[in-house]
Amino acid sequence: MNIEAFFRFTYGMYIISTSHNEQANGYVANSVFQVTSDPPQLAVSCHKDNLSTGLIAKSRKFSVSVLQQNADSALISLFGYRSGREEDKFARTKHIKGKTGIPIVTQDTIAWFDCDLVQQVDLGTHILFIGQVMDCELMDESNKPLTYAWYREVKKAFSPKNSPTYIDPAKRVKEKGNETPDQMYQCLACSYIYDPEVGDPEGGIPPGTAFEDIPDDWVCPVCGATKDMFEVKV
Repeated sequence: MNIEAFFRFTYGMYIISTSHNEQANGYVANSVFQVTSDPPQLAVSCHKDNLSTGLIAKSRKFSVSVLQQNADSALISLFGYRSGREEDKFARTKHIKGKTGIPIVTQDTIAWFDCDLVQQVDLGTHILFIGQVMDCELMDESNKPLTYAWYREVKKAFSPKNSPTYIDPAKRVKEKGNETPDQMYQCLACSYIYDPEVGDPEGGIPPGTAFEDIPDDWVCPVCGATKDMFEVKV
């Protein structure tokens, strides 16, 4: 089985938010889709281990923020790789309160949807939440939406571990036949893989730069982890 086939599906990149009893949280998702038009309903997939899953089930409300293509990596890192059990993700994120009373991320967002939960389906590791859109807004018509394909190809980043599309990076590297131990380095915080052949041009690291030659103050382009948070990945 060639797992690269799974990456031929198209996905967007979104922030799903909710709150219950004054506790707010959100997470990055790429499994969001419209299921009906009349009434307008959206479906989102959320891992059972996520704090947001329990909050959505209790509040029966969630919002969807469509991220723009040049969304700040720090924002994706905050909502995609850090736990709301340890910090308030909204304390330093631009957001508004929707008609349903839950937070809606507006930072680096081109559109948003405010939803009431109408149905949920147990998928084993995940819960599929289906919500009716109560309000929505188009904030920016000039920017393109961030897609998972662009996120992988340009940012060289991968899904968080609880994402429905997560595949162990080590398995991906092995299937590609590249098993040279001194080539690939994986971020322990977010699973981003540094490939010396590609480098990190946006971070000032040109292609062909060996990992040991990267300056010590370089950080992961996805989550901001320091260089010592990387390990050799076969």
